[in-house]
Amino acid sequence: MFTHLHVHTEYSLLDGMCRIPKLVARTKELGMDSLAITDHGVMYGVIEFYMKAKEAGIKPIIGCEVYVAPNSRFGRGVGDKNHYHLILLAKNETGYRHLIQLTTKAHLEGFYYRPRTDKELLGQYHQGLVALSACLSGEVPRLILQGRIQEAKEAALWYKQTFGDFYLEILRHPMPELEQINQVLIAMSTELDIPLVATNDVHYVNQEDASAHDLLLCIGTNTSIHDEKRMKMAGDFFYLKSPEEMAELYRDIPQALENTERIAEMCNLELEFGRLHLPEIELPEDKTADQFLADLCYQGLHQYYPQPTPEIEKRLDYELEVIGKTQFANYFLVVWDIISFAKKQNILFGVRGSAAASIALHSLGITEVDPIENKLVFERFLNVERRELPDIDLDFEDDHRDEVIAYVSQKYGQDHVAHIITFGTLGARAALRDVGRALGMPYSYVDRVARLVPFAPNMTLSRAL
Repeated sequence: MFTHLHVHTEYSLLDGMCRIPKLVARTKELGMDSLAITDHGVMYGVIEFYMKAKEAGIKPIIGCEVYVAPNSRFGRGVGDKNHYHLILLAKNETGYRHLIQLTTKAHLEGFYYRPRTDKELLGQYHQGLVALSACLSGEVPRLILQGRIQEAKEAALWYKQTFGDFYLEILRHPMPELEQINQVLIAMSTELDIPLVATNDVHYVNQEDASAHDLLLCIGTNTSIHDEKRMKMAGDFFYLKSPEEMAELYRDIPQALENTERIAEMCNLELEFGRLHLPEIELPEDKTADQFLADLCYQGLHQYYPQPTPEIEKRLDYELEVIGKTQFANYFLVVWDIISFAKKQNILFGVRGSAAASIALHSLGITEVDPIENKLVFERFLNVERRELPDIDLDFEDDHRDEVIAYVSQKYGQDHVAHIITFGTLGARAALRDVGRALGMPYSYVDRVARLVPFAPNMTLSRAL
């Protein structure tokens, strides 16, 4: 049997074209019981892939094709553009956490054209990871192509000593450079006692997807298919091949196929879902989060309701009881802390959504709407039965948004604060225009066709036809 260990999903933006549900379904259809994803420099697709693979009975192997700076990740000189590629796969939770650290630091510290790590970080976060030498852009293959064989050996030995589980990656596509590299890698494997592993550098699911992938590359690089110097793949071979196809391709080095299974057996990551890990605010001495929240709410209650009725007091008691049972007190306190800062700095803010139904939030000064007067139902915001995270949407004025982010980062730690990405997708009209440009068609013609697509939410080409 065989496991694909070098696979790019659509989260390798404008490069990979494998949609995760289709990728997982095809893997199962081909009879494989494990699969890795290794997107370029990011881990956007990890959770979706993990859950879809588990649902299908396929072992998910979480990886990333990281970019490695030739010198330091902090370098910004002319030669620092020439980063290397390296495949990393998580064996366990330690490896997964280290992979997260590497990709995070690559974006925050090493971004220069691409998010880059370096050998200092690889040495620091090597535990729990399997490393593969990667494609033509890997350090070892590139040194081989440059005729620097001794340096290639030294680089391979460094990766072996650093990771322990390091493999020389063999790719077989109709490219003269690959044939040259593979010959040296096979010899190097014997000489340095570093095992080989077979991959296919998958960028699309089926072979017939190659032409569509070619257009995707044109869109990503803003070129057309008529440009001979454009970036393109060598043929239509970068698809999810069957175990039988891979066995035929690597029949002379079966150990490279066997090692894919050996690596798959090493990788046993179990991700935990359903448990919330909330930030914690610094509490007064001898106070729990529930007690401190209750104190703040009762103080605020008398500010908003100078003479609270039994109905109002009963409502606050009930809400605090629910917050206590669901263990969300710290969440409410963190939001209160952020809003308190905004008020002190005279930063305008607004709260959207079902949070307006909470008298606790109203008493804390977070919401302005009176939930009692407006007969708002608290259970739409927080319900003991659902145990879902209550949604408090905060908006801050644009001119001072960075001040709020800086405060939160300083108060809770940079490593506890993250920006959450939202992915945009091409609409039907935009897709037609981009494909038309990639095909080199006149804009006036493409625009005329695109305008035939009805302008409506969630419009697709199939619906338009």
